[in-house]
Amino acid sequence: MRSVKSVENVNYYQVDNEVRRIFSLEGVEVLSIVDAWEKYDWVREYFEKKPIGGYFVWVKKQIDAPISTCVGIASKKIDQNLCNLLVVEKNIKVKGSVFCFAFRKNLNSKHSVKGKILLKENSSIDYAHFHAFGFSDSVFMDYEFFLEKGSKLEYIYKNMGAPVFLERKMNFLIGENASVTNKSIIVGTKSNVKIFDSAFLNGRNSSVIMKLRLVGREKSTFDSSTQIFGKEESKGHLDCQGLIVDSFSKISLTPKLVVENKKSILTHEASIGRINEEQLNYLRARGLSEKEAINLIVNGFISID
Repeated sequence: MRSVKSVENVNYYQVDNEVRRIFSLEGVEVLSIVDAWEKYDWVREYFEKKPIGGYFVWVKKQIDAPISTCVGIASKKIDQNLCNLLVVEKNIKVKGSVFCFAFRKNLNSKHSVKGKILLKENSSIDYAHFHAFGFSDSVFMDYEFFLEKGSKLEYIYKNMGAPVFLERKMNFLIGENASVTNKSIIVGTKSNVKIFDSAFLNGRNSSVIMKLRLVGREKSTFDSSTQIFGKEESKGHLDCQGLIVDSFSKISLTPKLVVENKKSILTHEASIGRINEEQLNYLRARGLSEKEAINLIVNGFISID
């Protein structure tokens, strides 16, 4: 996706602060968030002030094609501020993907986004979110997911080379009979990463599974706080794991469970480890270099079922 040649089927494409492509489908309305703010009064309820950039995607009818958006940074020291809104109407099932990236590794730019994802009653989305920024970039993410009765979210976030600074905040507000599976993979390289993820089980028979895999390489620092609030009869599980590759990286995991209803069942598991020397030596004895062996071990660690 670092080449513009691969955006032919993208519904929304932005470079720096310029919208390059908007493509709607039958039953799906795609606009810049600025145009959506002007067109629909109800859009204004989701943002404190008028946005200056970002996209609006409204899935009104069942479709076969996936929804995709792409936002790139091409210029040095760009300050990119996005407000994105995705709405899926009742009883609709859809797949979606988002890719945010830098064209080069040394742009020293800033990518900030406030995202709102609203799933109406009995709707569902498989949502893949990918980041590929440069080593000098800063990224700030603030996402809210609103799940109405019976809706379902399958969300995976992958950042295979975190920028110099990454701050991520995600809130999942989960209604009756609604469910969330949240899988996140972040590999830091000389990165400072802060994570604040919360799930609120607000409806009866709501559920959430949150899986987090963090890899610290080359003096990376992770500070991760994940929490689940069981406000109604519900089920939730946290699975947080960290892997430290070098002697100078640091990972802090803070899982938190808050039960506010005696019929809510919440569990968690958390662990932080390092590269196993026996496993490393075994792979090197089979002809792999140390770098190849470490990469193989890391790839196995970040595989989430």
